[in-house]
Amino acid sequence: MQVEQFSYDNRAPKLFAIATVFWGVIGMLIGVIIAFQLAFPILNFSEYLPHLAFGRLRPVHTNAVIFAFVGNGIFTAVYYSLPRLLKTSMWSSKLSKIHFWGWQSIIVLAAVTLMFGFTTGKEYAELEWPIDILITLIWVVFGINMFGTILTRRERHLYVAIWFFIASWVTVAMLHIVNSFEIPVSLFKSYSWYAGVQDALVQWWYGHNAVAFFLTTPYLGLMYYFLPKAADRPVYSYRLSIVHFWSLIFLYIWAGPHHLLYTALPDWAQSLGTVFSIMLILPSWGGMLNGLFTLRGAWDKVREDPILKFFVVAVTCYGMSTFEGPMLSLKNVNAISHYSDWTVAHVHIGALGWNGFMTFGMLYWLFPRLFNTKLYSTKLASSHFWLGTLGIILYAIPMYWSAFRSYFMMTAFTPEGTLEYQFMDIVQTVVPFYIMRAVGGTIFLIGVCVMVYNLYKTVQAGKFVEEETAEAPALSKEYIAPKNSIWHAFIERKPILLLVLSLIVVGIGGLIELIPTFLVKENIPTISSVKPYTPLELQGRDIYVREGCYNCHSQMIRPFRYEVTRYGEYSKAGEFVYDHPFQWGSKRTGPDLARVGGKYSDSWHFNHLLDPTSMVPGSIMPSYPNLFENSLDISSTRSKIHAMRKMGVPYVENYESTANDDLQKQANKISEGLSKDNKIEIGADKEIIAVIAYLQRLGRDIKLQNKGQASN
Repeated sequence: MQVEQFSYDNRAPKLFAIATVFWGVIGMLIGVIIAFQLAFPILNFSEYLPHLAFGRLRPVHTNAVIFAFVGNGIFTAVYYSLPRLLKTSMWSSKLSKIHFWGWQSIIVLAAVTLMFGFTTGKEYAELEWPIDILITLIWVVFGINMFGTILTRRERHLYVAIWFFIASWVTVAMLHIVNSFEIPVSLFKSYSWYAGVQDALVQWWYGHNAVAFFLTTPYLGLMYYFLPKAADRPVYSYRLSIVHFWSLIFLYIWAGPHHLLYTALPDWAQSLGTVFSIMLILPSWGGMLNGLFTLRGAWDKVREDPILKFFVVAVTCYGMSTFEGPMLSLKNVNAISHYSDWTVAHVHIGALGWNGFMTFGMLYWLFPRLFNTKLYSTKLASSHFWLGTLGIILYAIPMYWSAFRSYFMMTAFTPEGTLEYQFMDIVQTVVPFYIMRAVGGTIFLIGVCVMVYNLYKTVQAGKFVEEETAEAPALSKEYIAPKNSIWHAFIERKPILLLVLSLIVVGIGGLIELIPTFLVKENIPTISSVKPYTPLELQGRDIYVREGCYNCHSQMIRPFRYEVTRYGEYSKAGEFVYDHPFQWGSKRTGPDLARVGGKYSDSWHFNHLLDPTSMVPGSIMPSYPNLFENSLDISSTRSKIHAMRKMGVPYVENYESTANDDLQKQANKISEGLSKDNKIEIGADKEIIAVIAYLQRLGRDIKLQNKGQASN
């Protein structure tokens, strides 16, 4: 049999590994900053640097950790493991470079645009349409390079890690394209094509499965390659890996609606999300056990090797998160956890423990091999392990404590039937937990800095190996099935078939959940009193989204006694038919705003946004002085109204031409009212006027409907 010589190019994995370390430090540093901002609002520096306020930095943090840190970690793993598993070179070094620099450009553009307030307002999908297009192009480049490598392989069978890489690539492509349907208004402004309930379902179908197919399945591929390599042992069970793979990718895609329990989403969709979330425990724990049992007989090595310690805790955190997630999808549990710090703790056990520790273990294993040397210090690596573990504990426990304390205070009533605590009473009791959370995050970040030093000294001690020569027989055209082979062996040697089957398996759940919500009118009953936003209110809503207010405030009142008593009548699907995008939120650091319209005077909102503590002593909300200085850009009104009309919002024909006239009238009325009633002098052209108009509109349509029903 003819043996062919080839080489493994280490340049791409080196670049992605360095980017992983760099963006990990940046993303986690921003996380620490915003954690302290929640505890100490003065750290928002709103008067001087509105670009660094919590509402703008929070999406920078999530995007940096997910797409920069974890994303580069995925690409490091793929570009290192794929050629070695397939016994071939990467298909194109040029595409590898385009992929690397294209992805880093996306990250930089994301950070800059988000800090400047260019956002779609959809969690984990905040980036505006030009960047969405760039993401698609670079993802296609990655896919071409990956499949080119697979199709030119010298190894007949595809190893389990490659199954997960393929399924992740095709599913992320599907999720990104479907969720990113939007209509551009300008270069950095667009509106989601979906509205209200439909937008919420699509967003959390995407959001949950971004966690599934970006933060989980490719990292399972990473686990299946690097953990056995570090332990020098084969994967525990081939058959278990087959069951793990297919059941996981089929079930995961259905689980998105569990983020929307007790909301205006139809009950059948909520129930589907719950049922499939519960079933997810089995394949998830199958993967966890397959990882842990791979270390059977190697526990003495685990005690000595910090790399294996990182891997063991990472896989354990994966098991914890994938048990807790299904539990949070139970309605009685979700009633406590949703909109609370419990979700924050849950997410960070996965992000810091599973993704973080798995990445750190990979980097400690990889750098000595890339630079042909030994790790500089196993003691420093062990110190990093213990600092990281302590950081996770100090981060998570205060968040769980905060969640339960908040829930019990929120639901407390006096014997007379009134709420026992005001919202600010509850906020003040959890601030110490926010400080503890920030300290835990700081300790975790210190551990990462220790890793940076350790890897830097490792690089200094070695010499980079650009290429590793290897040899293997050419891929034989004749295929002889191995003894005791099973049906799945056929799929493993057909990468295109595996790709197509993966797409079908993940597409089934999405189609069944999304299509009825869009086509069956009864799922979104209309309400006659609900009208489109006025031009001024629409502009105010866009500013609300720009400043990231949705990060702390929800606009969804659930049908619980304590929520209805505190905020007003529970929310209904028909209220949101003109909301592009929806604004239901996922965390309440501040109170719900669904019925805030008319609850306070214009002057109250004016003073509250200028200095929150002047109206609500003890508030941890930052001030927004830029709203009082910036003039409202009314040149965009025409294109915004036109875009809304294209999406079915019933503005009258050619309303674009007169919209600014109505805007000016409403703005003048608010400005004159502030001057007349409260001696507040502010120009009608300032952004604060538009924000006040938007806030005063929230919930008014439903109040009008109820008033009309009462009079009848």
